[in-house]
Formats: sequence, structure tokens, C-alpha cells
Amino acid sequence: MANLEVTPQPRQRRPRPKVVTLTERAAERVREIMGKADKPYAGLRVGVKNGGCAGQEYVLEYAETADPMDEVVEDKGVTILVEPKAVLFLIGSEIDYEVSKLSAKFVFHNPNETDACGCGESVTIQPAKLD
Repeated sequence: MANLEVTPQPRQRRPRPKVVTLTERAAERVREIMGKADKPYAGLRVGVKNGGCAGQEYVLEYAETADPMDEVVEDKGVTILVEPKAVLFLIGSEIDYEVSKLSAKFVFHNPNETDACGCGESVTIQPAKLD
């Protein structure tokens, strides 16, 4: 009997959902801010840090380079670099940009939030449960 050698075919991976997305208003504002920056940046770094009365705060900052472990998301012409330790806290989040009479700010709509402080500056976030 002849030995038949079967070459395994690489398994097709389904597209992964984006960790975070931007509303059109947020994307427009980020493109505007990055366009006026004093030097070119690799993208917008998004993360979560401990702090505030509810326990955690969102972090947005310019990213000069992408770190090797960053989750890179391209959305509406914006490169978002998600810090590795923040990925499970941010899965499914949408970042919006809101303007009112007294303020203009980026706002996170995060399905993993379980609580927020009264002033809205800090939140409690549970890591997403991966099924």
C-alpha cells in the first residue's frame, strides 16, 4: 500500500472583531489633532490605568511608535494602539467625541464597565469574558 502524504491546509481564521472603534466624530477629532501635532505620530495609544475614586481611568495619548505587543486597530482612517494589558478591559468599546456648552471630551462607551464615579472621570471595569 502506498503512503499518501497529505499536506495540511492552513485553517482559515475568521476576522477578529476590533477591540475598540471610533464614532465618526471621534475619528474626525483625532485626525484633526494628529494633523496639528508638532511631529508625526504612529497613532493614538489607548489604555486603562488604576486611579480615581471608582478604581480605573481611561488613558489616551500620542504614540510615537507601536510597541510590539500593542493591539493595532485601524478605524475610519485612524491608527489606534491598544496597550496589551488593557485589551480585555476594552473589548467592544466605542470611543465618541462629545461637545457641550461647557466641555468637549472623548467619551468611552464600554460594555465592560460596571460602575462609574459621579464626576465621570473614573470607572470600574471587569475584564471581558471570552467564550
